[in-house]
Amino acid sequence: MNIRPHVALVAGAAGLVGSALCRYLLDRGVAVVAVDNFLTGSEVNLQALFNHPGFELLHHDICQPLPDLSCHPLKYIFHLASPASPDDFGPLALEIMAVNTQGTYNLLRMAQKTGARLLFASTSEVYGNPQVHPQPESYWGHVNPLGARSCYDESKRFGESLITHYARLQGVDYVLARIFNTYGPRMRLDDGRVIPNFIRALLRGEALVLHGGGQQTRSFCYVDDLVRGLYLMMLSPEASGEVLNIGNPQEFTVEVLATTLCEVAGVPVNLRVVPSPRPDDPERRCPDISRMQALTGWQPQIDLRTGLEKTLAFFADTAA
Repeated sequence: MNIRPHVALVAGAAGLVGSALCRYLLDRGVAVVAVDNFLTGSEVNLQALFNHPGFELLHHDICQPLPDLSCHPLKYIFHLASPASPDDFGPLALEIMAVNTQGTYNLLRMAQKTGARLLFASTSEVYGNPQVHPQPESYWGHVNPLGARSCYDESKRFGESLITHYARLQGVDYVLARIFNTYGPRMRLDDGRVIPNFIRALLRGEALVLHGGGQQTRSFCYVDDLVRGLYLMMLSPEASGEVLNIGNPQEFTVEVLATTLCEVAGVPVNLRVVPSPRPDDPERRCPDISRMQALTGWQPQIDLRTGLEKTLAFFADTAA
């Protein structure tokens, strides 16, 4: 008897998280239909998978009607498709809002048609500049709806609402993943976020620039930990209809991050403080992951130093 494997559609497959998730799924016997319009993702991130018999790549914008995938027994739909770099919030504001609204609607319709569970990659940005620390899922957030980041913050909040109401009316199975800061190999070094910025500076022999003094805090989750958690969310019956924070709850100042990265690279600490160009940047960001732990048993395993070592080694090899 020939048993067909489960199939996952991964929208936004060519980014940091999407490409890592594709590899993770294939390693576990899940066939992958990878979808990306390559607006910010890179085909290079997926090249190693092209000859895998369980991998198929579609160059497609999910804001447009989706192709017929009835030949695939879809069981999982991962919606990771959206530019997410603060540097993209200006020039790609309309594309960001479209993919988190119309793109989400299109994937909801596919989930309804196929019976697949939909996982929506939401974000810690729904909490804005939070006044509660760490942030639980019950916190409504502190968001400027007209600010420089609002195209991302508000479209993700809308996406969560759209899925919740669509599921209530149509019976779609879903889980909402509020993803906190994630890093690892295959990040875009021109991404504009703090770890890519620091690594790019190190590779160029430049000072690491601390915007606004470096006392802002973030929690940094290594990408392998993250995709393992997303998979557990997708598999967990208890996660159905839930919104769950996912990230590393260890909180570090940006200055400590910069110092640690210099130590990992084996170079003298060379920091330069400049005024922040982004007044809407949150001062603190840290997830409460107790619900995620309770429902799936997940918690991060890779500490910051180890993750930075892996990430820096990847980019050093790439640059060589």
